[in-house]
Amino acid sequence: MAARRNASARLRAMLEGEEIIVAPGCFSALGARIIEQTGFAAVYVSGYGVASHHLGRPDVGLTTMSEAVDVGSKIASATHLPVICDADTGYGNAINVMRTVEEFIKSGVAAIHLEDQVAPKRCGHVAGKQVVSRDEAAGKIRAAARVRDELAPDFVLIARCDARGVAGGSLEDAIDRLKAYREAGADVAFGEGLTSEEEIARVCEQVGGPVLYNRTGISPSVPSERLQALGVRIVINPSGATRAAARALWDFYAALKAEDATLEARLEAQFHDHPIATFHEFIGFPEIRELEKEFLPEEESEKYKDALGFQP
Repeated sequence: MAARRNASARLRAMLEGEEIIVAPGCFSALGARIIEQTGFAAVYVSGYGVASHHLGRPDVGLTTMSEAVDVGSKIASATHLPVICDADTGYGNAINVMRTVEEFIKSGVAAIHLEDQVAPKRCGHVAGKQVVSRDEAAGKIRAAARVRDELAPDFVLIARCDARGVAGGSLEDAIDRLKAYREAGADVAFGEGLTSEEEIARVCEQVGGPVLYNRTGISPSVPSERLQALGVRIVINPSGATRAAARALWDFYAALKAEDATLEARLEAQFHDHPIATFHEFIGFPEIRELEKEFLPEEESEKYKDALGFQP
């Protein structure tokens, strides 16, 4: 539990620092290791990514709490970076939210965000979203904050508001809601579906406290330096890795189906001098060999001495 609190404490320290936190979207433990090794400060577990990669379904509220916690736990165990997870609507009412927060705290992630959509929810950048009343949403945040305060005070609670994207939803309504959620105990405000730098600036100026910005979909792709100047503390890029991985898989399987004789040679050329070219080493086989030599009987350890001879 100490290590889990430490991840949350490190994220809180980052929020109090001067540098904006850039958290790329992730959907697997492998992705988290790559995010860490490419130099980012935090990992964001995308609900869209979990739905598409683990269920093969769209992000329309089909993912359950236990599935989201399971993925978040595996990702948190694979990286030293703080992990921020999409917890959808909390998977029910305020009472359900209390268990959701408890389970995510136990999973080892550093933070979650809870949104004010009705259930079943939808991806924040597609049409047809609806939100619950402000009072109901604030009650869910209060319930979440109570569990945070009792179990892990450093755990970071992020309140997401989807009111800007509903039919007739105004920026003013979103700002009023985010203020209420901050008063209810949220550490960070997340206005989903903002459409301009002016809207980003108004949220940062009027809501108060740290603000998270989702740089995807209908929201403009503003450079991190500019977002920092506007007042944003965390920026997430949820779906880029999901699309890149899906395309890579499609291209590979299509070439394999066509029995492309050049496939292996092209892969070898693409991996030449790449940081993950020697995949056994990248994924951690050398570290396992050192542990085997340290803790296994010598005759057992010797069985694995040539384990690195084959490179996939």
